[in-house]
Amino acid sequence: MYGYIASMRTRPGERDEVVAHLLKSIDGLPAAGCLSYVVGECPDDDDRIWVTEVWESAEHHASSLELPETKAAIAAAMPLLTGEFTRQETRVVGGVGLGGS
Repeated sequence: MYGYIASMRTRPGERDEVVAHLLKSIDGLPAAGCLSYVVGECPDDDDRIWVTEVWESAEHHASSLELPETKAAIAAAMPLLTGEFTRQETRVVGGVGLGGS
């Protein structure tokens, strides 16, 4: 399994709209190999969002970026972001709700 953890900073006051865009595009993710997709707000930073993902493989994650709904969410969110991102790839070894773990 492949894990991807990312943060992004929104322009002031835009976090709720970015979260809405990220969550609006998730319906097709399970069929694309997504085992977990969690969007979280940073409790001590009103402009930071964290996204934690678990995929069947890195290839499944890469392919998901080509889905029309994913491309649309990225295009809608990008103008609302500052360009400050962090990311970390992980090799997932187990956890709750990951089936077969």
